[in-house]
Amino acid sequence: MESLVKKVAAIHDLSGYGRASLTTIIPILSNMKVQVCPVPTAILSTHTGGFEGYSFIDLTDYMQEHIAHWKRLDLEFDCIYSGFLGSPKQIEIVADFIDYFGKKSKFIVVDPVMGDNGKLYSTMDNEMVVGMRNLIKKADIITPNFTEVMYLLGKEYDKNIDIEKVKEYLKELSNMGPKIVIATSVPEIEENKMDKKTSVVAYDRENDVFWRVSCRYIPASYPGTGDAYTSVVIGSLLQGDSLPMAIERGVQFITQCIMASYGFKYPKKEGVLLEKMLDVLKMPMIATNYEMLE
Repeated sequence: MESLVKKVAAIHDLSGYGRASLTTIIPILSNMKVQVCPVPTAILSTHTGGFEGYSFIDLTDYMQEHIAHWKRLDLEFDCIYSGFLGSPKQIEIVADFIDYFGKKSKFIVVDPVMGDNGKLYSTMDNEMVVGMRNLIKKADIITPNFTEVMYLLGKEYDKNIDIEKVKEYLKELSNMGPKIVIATSVPEIEENKMDKKTSVVAYDRENDVFWRVSCRYIPASYPGTGDAYTSVVIGSLLQGDSLPMAIERGVQFITQCIMASYGFKYPKKEGVLLEKMLDVLKMPMIATNYEMLE
C-alpha cells in the first residue's frame, strides 16, 4: 500500500550539539514532507568537526536489536540512506539492512563518508575504505565528495583534474554497482583566479548521461553540509524531481545556507545557520544552472 508520507530509513549518528548527521537530516527531510526513521549508529555530545573532548557511545550492538524489531514489524521504506559509519561491523549491519529492506524501497542511497580535502578522517583506515567499496555495490545512488571518489577508486588525490577524467572516474564507480554517482566538491581548473568554482557532477548509467552544476567557491567550511546536501537530493527525488533538478536544488540550498551564515560572526564549527533557511525548501525552484555534459 502506498504510504501517505514518504519514509526514509536514515542510518547515521546523532550529535547533541552542532548541525550534522541526524540533527541536519531530520529537519531538512521533514520540511520536504518526508518522514525520517532513524537508525542511530552512535550518540555524541557534539559532532567531531572541531569540538574536542566529546563523549561518544557506540551503538553497534543496539543497532542489531533496533533493526530486529523493525524486521518483526515488517516495515517498509521508500528510501534507505546511510552516512558516516564507525566500524567494519557497522558496514556489515548496513549491508544486511539493505538486503532485507531494500527490496521494497524505491532507491538506496549510500553517502560513503570517509574524508575530505585529500585525506581520510582520523576515524577511518584502509579496512573501512575496503568495506565502503563493498557497500556501495548495494546502492542505487552514492554521493561521495571528490576525496572519497579517489579513495573508493584507489587513486591518488589530484585537484588539478579536467572534466573528462572526472567523467571517467564516475563511470568506474558506477560500474562497481550504483546506477547514479553524484560527486560533490569537484574542483574546476581555474581560468580566472577571481572566479574560483566548484562543481557537483553526476553520472546516470541507465541513461548514459552526465550532469553538472557549478557554483562559485565560498572560502568557508561548515561541518554537516554534505549530510544536508544529500538530504535535499533525496527529498527532491522523492517529490518526483528529475536527477538534474535534484542535484541543482541541493546546490542552491547549500549555497544559500553558506551565504546566509558567512555574514555572521559565530563559531563555524557549529555548522550553517540551518534554522534560518529551512523555509527555502518549501519555495518553488527555478532550475537555471544545470548542464548536460557531452
